[in-house]
Amino acid sequence: MQFDVAVIGGGPGGYVGAIRAAQLGKKVAIIEKESRLGGTCLRVGCIPSKALLESSEHYWQASNHFEDHGIRLLGHSIDIDKMMSRKDSIVDELTSGVGMLMKKNNITVFEGWGKLTGPNTISIKSGDDTTVISATHIILAMGSEVLELPHVPFDGKLIVSSTEALSFENVPKHLVVIGAGAVGLEMGSVWARLGSKVTVIELLNRITPFADAYMSRLLMKSLKSQGLEFRLGTKMTGAETTETEVHITVESKDGSSEILKADKMLVSVGRRAFTKGCGLEDVGVVIEPNGKVTVNGHFQTNIPTIYAIGDIIDGPMLAHKAEEEGVAVAEIIAGLPGHVNYIAIPNIVYTDPELAMVGLTEEEVKDKDIPYKVGRFNYRSNGRAKTMGATEGGVKVIAHKDTDRLLGVHIVGSRASELIAEAVVGIEFGASAEDLARTSHAHPTLSEIMKEAYLAVDKRVING
Repeated sequence: MQFDVAVIGGGPGGYVGAIRAAQLGKKVAIIEKESRLGGTCLRVGCIPSKALLESSEHYWQASNHFEDHGIRLLGHSIDIDKMMSRKDSIVDELTSGVGMLMKKNNITVFEGWGKLTGPNTISIKSGDDTTVISATHIILAMGSEVLELPHVPFDGKLIVSSTEALSFENVPKHLVVIGAGAVGLEMGSVWARLGSKVTVIELLNRITPFADAYMSRLLMKSLKSQGLEFRLGTKMTGAETTETEVHITVESKDGSSEILKADKMLVSVGRRAFTKGCGLEDVGVVIEPNGKVTVNGHFQTNIPTIYAIGDIIDGPMLAHKAEEEGVAVAEIIAGLPGHVNYIAIPNIVYTDPELAMVGLTEEEVKDKDIPYKVGRFNYRSNGRAKTMGATEGGVKVIAHKDTDRLLGVHIVGSRASELIAEAVVGIEFGASAEDLARTSHAHPTLSEIMKEAYLAVDKRVING
């Protein structure tokens, strides 16, 4: 079978790229090794974790804050089975929806293991059957896999990855989380809200090391108030399991060590590009020492007919980054000027409060010797935040000292994941802090915190 475009990988980057290519008149095939499209994000990542975050947040609010609103609940409890069933049904609905989108756009779906056999050919193994297809252009979008520590392998029961942490049958009495990045903090928050004692072990001296340091401290302060315990500057050196417990040896930066006993240990130290068994080396695609695929500014590998996007190339491992690349590469193949503005890619941690950011951190601005100014505004001074009982957190705006152009916007607070979109648009279009400060924001809304932070850049705050 002959196609114009063949995509290996049915995650957000792959299926979005396939749809855009089909919209542009190409005959498209997509190959996915799993039985459902959607990739890690839809099946065992973004979507199921957000479903559990939402459910656990409702329980936390009912247990701790409803009385503030004059609402009294008697005898409320957790039904883990129901919670998991809801999560699974959402995943099923969305993955089925992606399948429908393939049909709608006349994209041929192959279920099986896709492997490059040449610059224009792919073999697809499904059970005992093998199908070979040809394509004028091939897009690699295999995504990533959980990074496993070699000295502490996963057993899927006591030492687990985020996949298993999405489906615990019971609330652990004590959950130890290795790694204070987005996944560790999000899953730690889920189980802490539902009653677990959660201890987070982080080798570095701060959580969310990719974020602005000031905002990281702000987030950690809030999470500590919710009961999460943080051991920063601490290394996990080993773990042994019994029938029911995992005994974790940790070493502090002063050299002292201790053993923590837990029901579960979640290892969330990152992800790595997934390319094994896909034939890249066989056809000569260049792979970097970190396992990622080398591409040029048009997402082409060293073999001109083969492109790569998403987690297998450089850049943050984010679903929306992969989606933008999927659209861009489809447009490039069609002869259009596809492009991704990486400085305008937001990054979010869906804890409560949420952390959201776009652009440069203050540390990055300093490292680049860019003259800058900063504006800050707190949630507690906002009327809408007070009515919501969501007064923790704040907004930090970084602008160029001379031109006032936005360099970075950082939020810790309720609904930060939604508020950040305004800042993304501002950075995408080269807006100044004054441009957004002079833009009307409805009252009373949380978006007014953004306006005040823009005003604060030039010390013009109205309500603080």
